[in-house]
Amino acid sequence: MLVIIDNGHGVDTKGKCSPVWKDGSKLFEYEFNRDVAALIAYKCKCNGIKFKMLVTEVHDVPLAERCRRVNEICDKTAEPCFLVSVHANAGMGTGWEAWTGVGKTKSDEYCTIFYEEAEKAFGKEWKIRKDTTDGDPDKESPFYILKHTKCPAVLTENFFMDTEKDCRFIMSHEARERIADMHYRAIKRIVNYG
Repeated sequence: MLVIIDNGHGVDTKGKCSPVWKDGSKLFEYEFNRDVAALIAYKCKCNGIKFKMLVTEVHDVPLAERCRRVNEICDKTAEPCFLVSVHANAGMGTGWEAWTGVGKTKSDEYCTIFYEEAEKAFGKEWKIRKDTTDGDPDKESPFYILKHTKCPAVLTENFFMDTEKDCRFIMSHEARERIADMHYRAIKRIVNYG
């Protein structure tokens, strides 16, 4: 299996940042996403899991272009592909959640694995935000990257950058390593699961 890693947003994406905290610090989502995605990629590389970074540019790559790239990768490889899109959340909540497209697909099965790994990694300390109304834990939305890609896709929202406790957590290298480890463990299981 080929894992496609998407680091959401870019340096020029408006509004994707935390407030400025009292000590003057501020988190930019594009930087967080790229850092975590790079850590995930490194863990995959060290353990022989095939992966492709979807976006190498620092500026924002439009969603239509991201989807075109995913679909081109899917068309050009003989292996099955899987997309994980890494984000930080906003909306004054707390905790970790993940999204798939609308309806029952392979993405739901993969996302359940992410939830299981997130529960192990963070469940004793943080809220794991679920929607179990359809029998699985993932939240569903017709987000463009989930709706317009040919392969199974999961979008992870890794804590809330506009809630100070969450933001302070994800500003730390330790938290980013933990988030990347959780993603890697889920990816490893998905590659073995098929």
